[in-house]
Amino acid sequence: MKKLLVNSAIVLLITFLFIGCVQTKEKGWIQLFDGKDLNNWEVKIKGFPLNENYKNTFRVEDGLLKVRYDQYDKFDGHFGHLFYKHPFSHYKIRVEYRFVGQQITGGPGWAVRNSGIMIHGQSAESMELDQDFPVSVEVQLLGGNGKDERSTLNVCTPGTNVVMNGKLILDHCINSISKTYHGEQWVTAEVEVQGDSIVRHTIDGKTVMEYTQPQLDERDQYYTKLLPPDKNKLLNKGTISLQSESHPIDFRKVELLNMGEECETGKVKN
Repeated sequence: MKKLLVNSAIVLLITFLFIGCVQTKEKGWIQLFDGKDLNNWEVKIKGFPLNENYKNTFRVEDGLLKVRYDQYDKFDGHFGHLFYKHPFSHYKIRVEYRFVGQQITGGPGWAVRNSGIMIHGQSAESMELDQDFPVSVEVQLLGGNGKDERSTLNVCTPGTNVVMNGKLILDHCINSISKTYHGEQWVTAEVEVQGDSIVRHTIDGKTVMEYTQPQLDERDQYYTKLLPPDKNKLLNKGTISLQSESHPIDFRKVELLNMGEECETGKVKN
């Protein structure tokens, strides 16, 4: 009887700890972009050293995080990424974005109204000078042209692969089931990342993409460089970055809910 009571008490304690953890986490959204500056971010633009913000590509104006090309003569392949200073493993990230204006001259056709949130990425410091994109999983942000259908929150995989429905996906991009967002309207996108298990893309409260086991791609030129000593190619944490791919875009909110690993292990951090 005593053993039964002890076991019941342990179960209740674990239950309360789990509930408390979830409640705490749901109240724990933090603003990665404070509306004032980019002090907590690092810039890496192709062809330039770390933190050289070529032609003021990434800037804060009117409380918005803006990606702009008004000081460029032409795009010339200068793909850029703005990295948050800390990596994360288990979290939700939510952004509010809109595409504005026209694509800069020289931008590739596929990059019209195109940007992305890169998750589980390599560090900015580890990128090579002329590397186009960080090895990562891209949550693709796309805008419509006013007439044709074009989903957003697709998944693309620079240097990586993911698993869908138990099958390793080797295609570079897979479309979501989202509707098309035309014009310069604000769009709210949310991504849930649970380490190397489940990743979910949600928009308008609807899950439009889901996959598991994000991992390094053995075919990629940076695979050996980024493979950890234990040879485990699954990605359970990494950097978060926002793209500059030749079309102006605004972000008015970039916020994160750090779910942490403690909720899964039963350990609650103070």
